[in-house]
Amino acid sequence: MAICTVYTTQLNPTCSFSTPSKTHLGFHQKQVVFYSTSKKSSRRSTSSRCVITCSAGDSQTVVIGLAADSGCGKSTFMRRLTSVFGGAAEPPKGGNPDSNTLISDTTTVICLDDYHSLDRTGRKEKGVTALDPRANNFDLMYEQVKALKEGIPVDKPIYNHVTGLLDPPELIKPPKILVIEGLHPMFDPRVRDILDFSIYLDISNEVKFAWKIQRDMAERGHSLESIKASIEARKPDFDAYIDPQKQYADAVIEVLPTQLIPDDNEGKVLRVKLIMKEGVEFFSPVYLFDEGSTISWIPCGRKLTCSYPGIKFNYGPDSYYGHEVSVLEMDGQFDRLDELIYVESHLSNISTKFYGEVTQQMLKHADFPGSNNGTGLFQTIVGLKIRDLYEQLTASKAKTPVEATKA
Repeated sequence: MAICTVYTTQLNPTCSFSTPSKTHLGFHQKQVVFYSTSKKSSRRSTSSRCVITCSAGDSQTVVIGLAADSGCGKSTFMRRLTSVFGGAAEPPKGGNPDSNTLISDTTTVICLDDYHSLDRTGRKEKGVTALDPRANNFDLMYEQVKALKEGIPVDKPIYNHVTGLLDPPELIKPPKILVIEGLHPMFDPRVRDILDFSIYLDISNEVKFAWKIQRDMAERGHSLESIKASIEARKPDFDAYIDPQKQYADAVIEVLPTQLIPDDNEGKVLRVKLIMKEGVEFFSPVYLFDEGSTISWIPCGRKLTCSYPGIKFNYGPDSYYGHEVSVLEMDGQFDRLDELIYVESHLSNISTKFYGEVTQQMLKHADFPGSNNGTGLFQTIVGLKIRDLYEQLTASKAKTPVEATKA
């Protein structure tokens, strides 16, 4: 079913059809114009023009927003999400080899770095970081995400992370599910309003610092001083423009230092919270044992192998930036992923299609970062919840025209 907008005005009788055109904002649209004449009386007749603007797609795209700082696990989350829907996400075939876009049978993932208005040199000249709104084109971002949601293809720009330049645009066709990921998916209220669901990956400063040291010192040969300087240089803009977006998210995955090891500073054992906003349409928060209760659970024993420092779960209601939320927390890590089925069996509202689907997904991607702790577990669960939300949304939209026809 096409998405159409109808306008009626009084004009002379005639009929015409327009051809597809590309707007200055880089998206394609098609209009069909009908004119008809009717007599109001014996002395006067009137005519009307009906302009129908139709989208290119068969149904409205579901739009998901994922916000996080650089190096906080967005790409891993995207791989888990696309796996839930089936099929691997790959760059556009035959396109720019440096494209940031990932496409699968169901999903298209757009990196919001593509909406940088300044290239790397331009940011240096103006003294701004990529986190600064002045370095990004939010008008174009809004118009193109809105167009894709309405089923209209767009010519999206490409930010080349290799060269630091803005490359020629690429054609993006409306998918069933559009994921916009990056620094600012919830910064602009216009973009925020057209999201069907939003997630924020919140990595604490302590964990972020530990991760960056492990990666940049071991893999890239950076000094401790240069790593600290890099983090401190980004922090003011992160605190001002990125971090505040988590208050708007429907789900937040918060990664913190463990409380099972006193004074731990290695960041290898993690405490992870899944913070789920109450009252979100088509989204029911996950719960442990009894919905709405306050639960503390140590599952280690005969059914779950746990080496030091063990595993602990907490669940209960809370408040987050003035919103009622449910919080599920896991501290520690799994020794054997095949035993995760024991934990899965005690969780409810996880939107699986069969018993053990969470465990199956975790085993399937055992080599992904975070697969032995709460980051992988909660990313997988959120992916299943998004699949469920998508199915409910599309069923609701398919039902509405039928009801309107009957009325």
